[in-house]
Amino acid sequence: MSEGLVTVSYIGSTILFILSLGGLSHPETARRGNFYGILGMSIAILATVLGPKVTSYVPIIIAMLIGSAVGIYAAIKVKMTEMPELVALMHSLVGLAAVLVGYANFIDPTAAFTGVEKTIHEVEIYLGILIGAVTFSGSVIAFGKLSGKIDGKPVLLPARHWINLGLLILAIILGVGFINAQSTAGGFVPLLLMTAIALAFGVHMVMAIGGADMPVVVSMLNSYSGWAASATGFMLSNDLLIVTGALVGSSGAILSYIMCRAMNRHFLSVIAGGFGTGTGVTPAGGAGAEGEVQPITPEETAELLRNASRVILVPGYGMAVAQAQHTVYEITKLLREKGVDVRFAIHPVAGRMPGHMNVLLAEAKVPYDIVLEMDEINEDFPETDVAMVIGANDIVNPAAQEDPNSPIAGMPVLEVWKAKTSIVMKRSMASGYAGVDNPLFYKENNRMLFGDAKKTLDEVLKYLQG
Repeated sequence: MSEGLVTVSYIGSTILFILSLGGLSHPETARRGNFYGILGMSIAILATVLGPKVTSYVPIIIAMLIGSAVGIYAAIKVKMTEMPELVALMHSLVGLAAVLVGYANFIDPTAAFTGVEKTIHEVEIYLGILIGAVTFSGSVIAFGKLSGKIDGKPVLLPARHWINLGLLILAIILGVGFINAQSTAGGFVPLLLMTAIALAFGVHMVMAIGGADMPVVVSMLNSYSGWAASATGFMLSNDLLIVTGALVGSSGAILSYIMCRAMNRHFLSVIAGGFGTGTGVTPAGGAGAEGEVQPITPEETAELLRNASRVILVPGYGMAVAQAQHTVYEITKLLREKGVDVRFAIHPVAGRMPGHMNVLLAEAKVPYDIVLEMDEINEDFPETDVAMVIGANDIVNPAAQEDPNSPIAGMPVLEVWKAKTSIVMKRSMASGYAGVDNPLFYKENNRMLFGDAKKTLDEVLKYLQG
């Protein structure tokens, strides 16, 4: 394949990637967006493999077969509830690829750059490895936190901001030494030291971020992986990697900003950490809300739902863990057949990654038109008979509006307590990922339905059918 045909193929792939991003912006067009992305990547891979720069096909084919096998295995075996940690793991691989490509470019004996071109190429290598190493180690820690292998509690070292600043300054100093090195051997030491610093920074950065901010972290690491891919494109002089990486990096950054706004958080404060403990324990006496909770049984819940005219369901991570979305759909279908107006309210940071709840509901075949975002449905709670919260906590916490001293003060939340009756489904009275007690549990119009979401909802469905 000629260089011109490769370029045309890359342009076509870029257009398809842009269309893919546009399609993924809404659940109804997500399948089409996925198709565009698959088609664009297929064209890009074929154009690269068949291009004039590839001279040996055996290692390429072996690598593609191994990668395809791993991807197919993950697609088959990984549950929908495990998607956030899979996404984090995939981000780590992008970062690792950027680091390996950077080192391969640095030791490439065929490179013949001189003067300004050599300096520019070395800056590309240095930045690519720096961003890639931060992405790799940060994503590995995010995977550990999301999968429960690492405690979600933020690790806040003394003078952590000074530590981060010191690491940044040291990386800059090493960068100057790397660029001014007179030989490959001379530049290897500062490059290795910088890589170690970048890996340490990625670990420290994500370890300092609490569980409540993990959706933002996933989005942020997605952005980092994009910039790492773009840096790799500069190293390889590959226009498609540059453009695609920039698309992923910028879209991830925009999404992170949107999510921070949804949580009333500044992006820098997320990076600084300190919000969200991940401990999941009820605060000590006097530290949380006071009052008595009013339990409710599945049978009583079914009766309330049956007699309601308007119902709003609020899914959370508890629904995902229990794999209760299919039962939720059956309940929704049954209630709608009985003439009940049932809708879903989705908070921007519900679950462990952006769009987590939308994906689960779409998997259960819940109609898109009854799944509404927080801004679209929040004002409807006062006219709602029953607001049912399924495994959510912080996103329905009235302390965000009522307690200026709360760690989540100012965070936009779903105002379920304004419904005539709210029902909260939880396993226990433990706090959410922000480690903040929820006054909603003690309100007069609230009822607590304790138990595993799947089993409890199965009972509710049985009573509704009876």
